[in-house]
Amino acid sequence: MSYNEPEAKIFSSTNSSYLAQKIADAYGIPMGKVTFSEYSDGEFQPSFEESIRGIRVFLVCSTFPSSDNLMELLLMIDAAKRASARHITAVIPYFGWARQDRKDKPRVPIGAKLVAKLLEAAGATRIMTMDLHADQIQGFFEKPVDHLFASTIFLPYVRSLNLENLTIASPDMGGSKRAYAYSKFLESDVVICYKQRKAANHIEYMELIGEVKGRNVILVDDMIDTGGTLAKAADLMIEKGALSVRAICTHAILSGGAYKKIEDSKLTELIVTDSIPLKQESSKIRVVSCAPLFADVMKMVQENKSISGKFVM
Repeated sequence: MSYNEPEAKIFSSTNSSYLAQKIADAYGIPMGKVTFSEYSDGEFQPSFEESIRGIRVFLVCSTFPSSDNLMELLLMIDAAKRASARHITAVIPYFGWARQDRKDKPRVPIGAKLVAKLLEAAGATRIMTMDLHADQIQGFFEKPVDHLFASTIFLPYVRSLNLENLTIASPDMGGSKRAYAYSKFLESDVVICYKQRKAANHIEYMELIGEVKGRNVILVDDMIDTGGTLAKAADLMIEKGALSVRAICTHAILSGGAYKKIEDSKLTELIVTDSIPLKQESSKIRVVSCAPLFADVMKMVQENKSISGKFVM
């Protein structure tokens, strides 16, 4: 370690250790040692078991529920700050509470901004995340944000399928920009699903805008929660004459009866990243690891190199 090039260390929260280890292996350094002691009432305290004075630390933690994951990250950031780390980068493959990015009705919080302020108040000097639910969440931070795109790892996989008559689809109007970006690189057609909801996670009506007859369709979304939208969209497209329907979803939340809906649907395959650990196995779910992408960008950040080449979209 030279004075001008301090080493970096990677640490992980409890529930993201499976991914952090893969990132550390791809980066080429061992995982840093951090322990969590717990009181009988459930309160916990992280402790770095090695010196981090004057270096850059990467703290890997996807902030999916429960809120303990977010709290672990905040406490780790505070501990790193008080241990005199030079730079503290919060690596958040899945940024939880991102769906609360605006007031969509009276008397509700803007949870994404609250989380951003908490991370900064704790002492994070940089944020690294992937496929935010809404791009504007970057504006909630006063610190640098590296917003990576999972398309960097999804596009090579899609090309490897060698599908003819390919059509990219968005499961809703809000995802049309993402779908058009994929279609640009794959030189394919685009269709959009128009849906109306009665309440969160409950679709009242869905209609297809565009032609899918005789096409191999790939639905693109940033996350899959209950699986209702994608299952309904896939079934609708098969009814309209699609040859096959696959789905690409960065973050596999898969709550409630999502696994059963996916298995029972007309989806040929669901491709996701490992930003969130799968709760169970499924013959229709394929996981493409995001660890090499994060490791490459983390190394570039550490070496003060440009990361623009990693932005496919």
